[in-house]
Amino acid sequence: QVQVVESGGGLVQPGGSLRLSCTASGSIFSVVAMGWYRQAPGKQRELVALITNHGTTTYADSVKGRFTASRDIPKNTVSLQMNSLKPDDTAVYYCTAEVLTAPRTVPYDYWGQGTQVTVSS
Repeated sequence: QVQVVESGGGLVQPGGSLRLSCTASGSIFSVVAMGWYRQAPGKQRELVALITNHGTTTYADSVKGRFTASRDIPKNTVSLQMNSLKPDDTAVYYCTAEVLTAPRTVPYDYWGQGTQVTVSS
């Protein structure tokens, strides 16, 4: 079993900052990638940021220059620093970890329970 647990989130005014953190734990052989998705009411879940084991980071165009994702690979953690937040950033943010539970197996995506981020004055 693999657990993915997020922390952070909350209510912030436009222009403010928040930091999300996430840890993957359990039966982990290797974490291939970790990152963040978000889902706003009535919209599909979308990628926010994803970091691979090779250090490649992919950001959604809408957050480039405002959000910064970082990973601690040995600790299986990922963080998301969100600056200059806008009302359009309001969503439930989900952490994801692409995990190998044993060598020479297919990686599987595990998800956290989600954390609410609300940007409003």
